[in-house]
Amino acid sequence: MTELLYLRDAYLARFTATVTAVRGGAVALDRTAFYPTGGGQPHDTGTLAGLPVVDVRKEVGDAGEGVWHQLLGGPLPAVGDRVDGEIDWERRHRLMRTHSALHVLCGVIWNEWRVPVTGGNMEPLVARMDFEFDPVPEGFAARVEQLVNAELAADRRIEVAFLPRDTAVHDADLIRTKVNMIPEAVTEIRVVDIVGLDKQADGGTHVNSTAEVGRLRVLKLENKGKGNKRVRVEIVDT
Repeated sequence: MTELLYLRDAYLARFTATVTAVRGGAVALDRTAFYPTGGGQPHDTGTLAGLPVVDVRKEVGDAGEGVWHQLLGGPLPAVGDRVDGEIDWERRHRLMRTHSALHVLCGVIWNEWRVPVTGGNMEPLVARMDFEFDPVPEGFAARVEQLVNAELAADRRIEVAFLPRDTAVHDADLIRTKVNMIPEAVTEIRVVDIVGLDKQADGGTHVNSTAEVGRLRVLKLENKGKGNKRVRVEIVDT
């Protein structure tokens, strides 16, 4: 089982851990600050034991969730070795800004049109999200961009909390979040709250305030089938 340090501190860029397993060109650790691919957010990169980290994946086994770090080159550290890890902070922070912007986008669209999100994916400072629009309202791109940027400029706090599953399931404020789809074995739900705007169960990394994001631009609207519209966005500095 790997302790996921990023869940409680997304700003942690350096850490020390113990190697618990080695497989091929990858190692598992007892703790990590590297985010593994999941939830539409790509994995972190950086270095571990002085070697480049080129992929990070989470696996679920009998002992719990383990995170495997694919390293480039060698020799690899051995089981029991203490190793230093360092996140590529510039890339991580761009992903944090992007992820938080998408939560603001979801909150704005829900509050204005009561439309849920159906999917999404991101890279540093660019992303797409799909919504159940049929059709997209006239003037949507300009309107949503205006509303999102107003919320970003409002400097709303972004807080992380951990709730018992039973509490989270019955929290009416957890809008657009299908908490009941989380496996029953998960007894604690991580909640990301953009205070006063949006609250969702989420395992990704976020900034501390919407003002840290920058500005959002709507690049393109795409039709992805009846009742499913894609919004492509980018994040730019203010």
